[in-house]
Amino acid sequence: MKTICSLLFVLLSYLPMEKNVPVAKLDLKKYAGTWYSLYSIPTIFDKGSRETTTKYTLNKDGYYNVLTTYKKPGDEKVYSRNSKMFPSESGDSGELQAQFIWPIKVDYWIIELADDYSYVVVGHPDHKFLFIMSRSQTMPKKTHDEIVARCKAKGYEVGKLTSQLHEKV
Repeated sequence: MKTICSLLFVLLSYLPMEKNVPVAKLDLKKYAGTWYSLYSIPTIFDKGSRETTTKYTLNKDGYYNVLTTYKKPGDEKVYSRNSKMFPSESGDSGELQAQFIWPIKVDYWIIELADDYSYVVVGHPDHKFLFIMSRSQTMPKKTHDEIVARCKAKGYEVGKLTSQLHEKV
């Protein structure tokens, strides 16, 4: 019996405790603006990038024009990339889609959002990437640690998180 209980405990510890779902409510106008990517489980497009900043501009057609700026390893030049971000059909949930190359769209889920829109956590339904972003270049350690713990509970491999190395202003 003790062995069975131990085995169940081990198995349950590997299951996510929280669901990985997008937030139910998103104010598209409040979300617009500049976000600093502080930590990420990067995609193939941004692996190794640092000091990444993303500006979301809501246009008259109801989607975001997105400008991402970043630096590459060992290079002080600032690079940029344009993309689009499309809200869900209802337009009020955190279930968005990013488009870097037409016509391909990638799920981009806002899985956590501060009430005051001071930070956001972006993930993927299959846990392929994770971004912890803030309106400022820094975040209190306690806030960071709490976010990471919640992301781990949702099934993200938080050991793969890398710092974007934003310099303090």
